[in-house]
Amino acid sequence: MFMPARFTFALLFGILAFATAHAADPKPDAAIKTKAVDANVALDAQVKADPVLAANCLAEGRKWMDKNAADATKEFKEDKGLFRDGPYTYGRNYSVRSIVADRYVSVLRDDYMDTHGAHPNSTVDTILWDKAENKRISIRPFFTETADNGPTMKAMQAAIIASLKEEKKKRDAMETATDEWLGNVKPALLKIGAVTLAPSTEAGKSSGLTFHYPPYEVGPYAEGQYVAFVPWEALKPDLTPEGLRIFGGARPKDDARQEN
Repeated sequence: MFMPARFTFALLFGILAFATAHAADPKPDAAIKTKAVDANVALDAQVKADPVLAANCLAEGRKWMDKNAADATKEFKEDKGLFRDGPYTYGRNYSVRSIVADRYVSVLRDDYMDTHGAHPNSTVDTILWDKAENKRISIRPFFTETADNGPTMKAMQAAIIASLKEEKKKRDAMETATDEWLGNVKPALLKIGAVTLAPSTEAGKSSGLTFHYPPYEVGPYAEGQYVAFVPWEALKPDLTPEGLRIFGGARPKDDARQEN
């Protein structure tokens, strides 16, 4: 598939930036290194500041790392030629994106994988942690209803697609603002995208929701990751009292620049 020069450059720059950043990372919180695999899991300082959240993330990360290590070891035994360029590489990083009302912690979970294919791969997922309950939650407590294909999910879907189209316009990528790609954003809680509470200019509040899409999700690999922002005002009619309590203010300008 032909990739425009601007996308190819951005992709190569992103891979180089990842490698440079992670070369300077502190010692990982869990690691496996053999002839078949070089894998690690790292938690940032804010995640570690909450022992229960840290333990939860590390347990999940170790499980992911152990499975990939087992798969790589099996392939190494079957065909060592696949590893002529070195071991398969896996990295998972957990980092806090926002803390809202001193209770709700949004965590980004970034994965990197190099199994000597055409290119390395990366993906992103999110965790919403309730410090009061010491557990993972969804965004359901903030909305009056979140039924699949219901009014809240449809309003959210429309706002996400509008945000993605605006970002594609900035990247000169409107040729991929099609149903083939944007149709992957479904009006269902588990299919609409990995969500975080966006930071706000108002202390202790969230300015809205950010939805994180890895390469291949809403655009070709060469376009990289996308982040869609939905301001809380767009969803105000559907907010519960708890939603009205935690949302407010505007999205900081530096947050928008960092996310895309």
